[in-house]
Amino acid sequence: MSIDVRQIGEDAANESPVINRIRTEIHKVIVGQEKLIDGLLLALLCNNHVLIEGVPGLAKTLSVTTLAKMLRASFQRIQFTPDLLPADVIGTLIYNPKTGDFLTKKGPIFANIILADEINRAPAKVQSALLEAMQERQVTIGDESYSLDDPFMVMATQNPIEQEGTYPLPEAQIDRFMFKLTVSYPSRSDEQKILKRMAGTEPLIDVDPVITPDDVKRLRRLVDTIYMDEKIEEYIVNLVEATRNPDAYKMDIGHFIRYGASPRATIYLAMASRANALIAGRGYVTPQDVKTIAMDVLRHRVVITYEAEAEEKTPENIVEKILQTVDVP
Repeated sequence: MSIDVRQIGEDAANESPVINRIRTEIHKVIVGQEKLIDGLLLALLCNNHVLIEGVPGLAKTLSVTTLAKMLRASFQRIQFTPDLLPADVIGTLIYNPKTGDFLTKKGPIFANIILADEINRAPAKVQSALLEAMQERQVTIGDESYSLDDPFMVMATQNPIEQEGTYPLPEAQIDRFMFKLTVSYPSRSDEQKILKRMAGTEPLIDVDPVITPDDVKRLRRLVDTIYMDEKIEEYIVNLVEATRNPDAYKMDIGHFIRYGASPRATIYLAMASRANALIAGRGYVTPQDVKTIAMDVLRHRVVITYEAEAEEKTPENIVEKILQTVDVP
């Protein structure tokens, strides 16, 4: 089957106004944070989930809320707390004494976009309640399974693990997230803009809903058509393999790596690279697309050893070394 890359490129370029409208609306509220906004857009285009980490006050929650308002879709915010129960997330069965039957009360998970705010403040049993929903796009209440809405995205925020009153996320839970985005402090100029925009008693500027779920589905179908050369595919596989067997790529970092990235990382690297090409208005993937999103896909999938921690090495250091060493096509 022949692939018309030029036609795909024209289709991608025609969607640029939609992408630009999304960015314009988000920037009505959010100052700076370009990487965070791009990561949320990529996750939306890839029909996947994103974990956002940063200290309090960096607009993590506000960014997700703004994106949800811009999309004409249902939205639920779940505030994770130590006393939250799984039934508070997915729903439960309620006994009706008049009829003697059990009625299903669906939880807030039944929405298009879920904001799991401060997800690491809840214990593991509540975090695990999201696993089936995130992977299978369904939940089980009693003996019945219920399909979730389409689109369905979980955008979770968390404070760094060393903060008071937080719990580390289980590895199986972390691997369900396509991206782990880290949010840093704004620049001096951006912080001055934030001061002028936010330091008042009036409510924030509201955003207009400029995109519908049908628009999102159309863009996702276009993402799947973006051309990826076989050499790019090999490059993606090499990057992931290097996290498991760095010696094969002449890197002396194997003693720093406890576990490498899973095959899910390979899939997500390919999907996100295509989406990044679409955002750039191209119909084909370049090695730079892969490099642009590799850190956000891999940083939470590389588990380091105690020796690495003792030498103050981070997963980001390992991924950066791999990106610098693996040959680029």
